[in-house]
Amino acid sequence: MLDAIRTGWSHRPKWPLLAAAALILAAFYPGEAWRALRFAAESLVLVSPMIILGMLLTALVVASGGTALIGRAFQGHQSGMILAASLIGALTPVCGITVLPLVAGLLASGVPLAPIMAFWLASPITDPGMLTVTAGTIGLDFALGKSLAAFAIGLFGGFAILLLQGLGGKARTLAASPLRRGGKAMEMLCKSGSGCSAESFTWRFWRESGRRQAFAGSLRATGKLMIVWLSLAFLAEYFLRAYLPAELFADFVGAESYGAVPLAAAIGAPLYLDAYGALPLIRGLMEKGMAPGAAMAFLVSGGIVSAYAAIPVYALVRLPVFLIYLLLAVFGAMLAGWGYGLYAG
Repeated sequence: MLDAIRTGWSHRPKWPLLAAAALILAAFYPGEAWRALRFAAESLVLVSPMIILGMLLTALVVASGGTALIGRAFQGHQSGMILAASLIGALTPVCGITVLPLVAGLLASGVPLAPIMAFWLASPITDPGMLTVTAGTIGLDFALGKSLAAFAIGLFGGFAILLLQGLGGKARTLAASPLRRGGKAMEMLCKSGSGCSAESFTWRFWRESGRRQAFAGSLRATGKLMIVWLSLAFLAEYFLRAYLPAELFADFVGAESYGAVPLAAAIGAPLYLDAYGALPLIRGLMEKGMAPGAAMAFLVSGGIVSAYAAIPVYALVRLPVFLIYLLLAVFGAMLAGWGYGLYAG
């Protein structure tokens, strides 16, 4: 069991990346450097409640030994698990950074990758609150279509992983051992064997020294991971929004453009603001002639591949698994866009 846990995510500091990015920024864009750094800092402050919540949830799962209990909820035949995971992901408001402790526990408990992938792909797209806001902003048909797309993409991704497993060889090995190697953060899930069994579960982790240490260590590891990568993502977002405004590609995603859906799916993540902020943008683009299918592809792809949703995936799994996640997300978004385009047309 400990060997499996040791395949956790790497939590080595990435601060040199931030320093290098800041130096390059100041050297080549001196006039924009301060505004970009300010934008990144303000964005971090805005999402800080979710970062803190995710850190606390992760640390609580680690220290309490709750991974075995989480794993029990994902037992049974994989096809049924994929169906349930897709439905749960589409209906529950659990996504982004806050999904980190749940998925970490599931992977550490040996839950197969297929239902994990189904949940990962479905959860960032929508939830009950997003359904109502989307209906009010763009329309009820679009909102229901987006929810159906979330469920369908979960199924698509889960069964795609199941198919890869059936091919055997490296694909089967990768699916059986998807976690990153070399990190110590996942080892805390079973520190000294205390978190490896349901009998060791307790919410009162503060009563034991080892569990308190695991709680503090998880806070540090998760906090570094999220702050560093989100800072880099927000810097990139600033320049993308400044030098690649959404209006530039409005003409290419019109109803008469054959490449509208693939382009919208490909560019959705870089221009995706957040689940709520993207809705007025898309409504404005649709008023300028953006095809409904392209709008669907943009929102679906942006929701899954945006930094907020993708960072937890990158943090936990090996690079090939992460790349598979990205490919499934983009192709799934394209399928959703074409499907909704046929319906709306």
